[in-house]
Amino acid sequence: MGPAAALGESVAAQLSSILGARFTTAEAVRGYHAHGEGWDRPVLPRGVCFPESTEEVAAIVSACAQHRTPIVPFGAGSSLEGHVVPPAHGVSVDMTRMNRILQVSQEALDCRVQAGVTRRQLDAHLQPQGVFFPVDPGADATLGGMTATGASGTTTVRYGAMRENVLGLTVVLANGTVVQTGGRARKSSAGYDLTRLLIGSEGTLGIITEVQLRLRGSPEAVSAAVCQFERIGDAINTVIEAIQIGVDLARCELVDEVMMKGFRLHSGLDEYGPQPTLFVEFHGTPESVDEQGRLVTEICARNGGSEVRRAHRTEDRSRLWKARHDAYYACLALAPGKRGMVTDACVPLSRLTECIEATRSDIEEHGLLAPIVGHLGDGNFHCQVMCDPEDEGDVTAAKSFVARLAERAIDMGGTCTGEHGVGSGKIGFVEREHGTAVEVMRAIKQALDPLNLMNPGKVVRVMQ
Repeated sequence: MGPAAALGESVAAQLSSILGARFTTAEAVRGYHAHGEGWDRPVLPRGVCFPESTEEVAAIVSACAQHRTPIVPFGAGSSLEGHVVPPAHGVSVDMTRMNRILQVSQEALDCRVQAGVTRRQLDAHLQPQGVFFPVDPGADATLGGMTATGASGTTTVRYGAMRENVLGLTVVLANGTVVQTGGRARKSSAGYDLTRLLIGSEGTLGIITEVQLRLRGSPEAVSAAVCQFERIGDAINTVIEAIQIGVDLARCELVDEVMMKGFRLHSGLDEYGPQPTLFVEFHGTPESVDEQGRLVTEICARNGGSEVRRAHRTEDRSRLWKARHDAYYACLALAPGKRGMVTDACVPLSRLTECIEATRSDIEEHGLLAPIVGHLGDGNFHCQVMCDPEDEGDVTAAKSFVARLAERAIDMGGTCTGEHGVGSGKIGFVEREHGTAVEVMRAIKQALDPLNLMNPGKVVRVMQ
């Protein structure tokens, strides 16, 4: 039995009539859409669709609903918690051909894009216009995928995550209905906030096809600073103190000494030693940037930091942030032949030092190599556990560590995931974190997707 027969001749024929050659059951294409960047076991979809418009997405969803065929949206494939792994008899809907920037308004500081536009594509389009979109998760993810996972990143401390930067959406619901949520106004008191409901829903309530985004004016001046510490707690205290006195940090990243070894190997940051390190960036006028840098330098000195190194030139700042964004590959340089199981957690700033120190003790107890990087300004940090996926003991230790980190974060009043999302990888922690509120989530899912066809098995478990 071939893939089309396995999918069902009727739905395959219907999808082919909608898309022509842009619907395929070729094994190589299906293999590419069988997984993201995480550790979940790959599952081949029965077919892959490449729509180019909202109308085509609606037709695909209607056909799949008619034939009870599950659907999973697919963007850049950079997700880490199994979000894009399809159900065994489902269809993957690849959004990358929906990559048009539909409108940019410098006056209103907003733009509208199709879901397949990538972060870097939008950045390149906006740069000559004196505006920018601030959410930077590192990966060149699609903006539809970033919205669906509620992405954030290095700039969240100042500009917020996707929830603060998405004004409205066009979404195809599970029955093929197209709805528009939100708008271009900066606030509204009219009805339920469906935009925020759909941000972070991971394709379980509908497929996002267009996104209205909030833009920011490009800062007149940008400056970065680097400071190293003997103890990781001193670096964390430096950031907390800076936030408390009102320093307007645009980026604020912690890198532990293990990750700094990786940066030295992979990115050539030989001028910095293998110590806990802060990478900080300031945006504003030349005067305000200098003042912020001066204040942070004083705070670093009070907390035992090294001499602060400033980076004003674009190429010097880019080198620092490229090293940070290449953290995954820096970890691979530390452990050739192994792969990284990446996880994240987020806790209140008041518990951050305690949580990171307990996590480091866990790493030692499990005998793991697991560098830590963190968005210190919002209490979010990441661990990349290096292990051999063929070594059962390695994998068991890594999974045990990830579970303990998630539970610790929840117990401290935080969350099992600050930005990677739930997917299938962390679905087991959702009930512990949200308690009876999960029943409300489940009711919303069943109301909008009664057949459980939209990315089933992700975010919340639905009994059928």
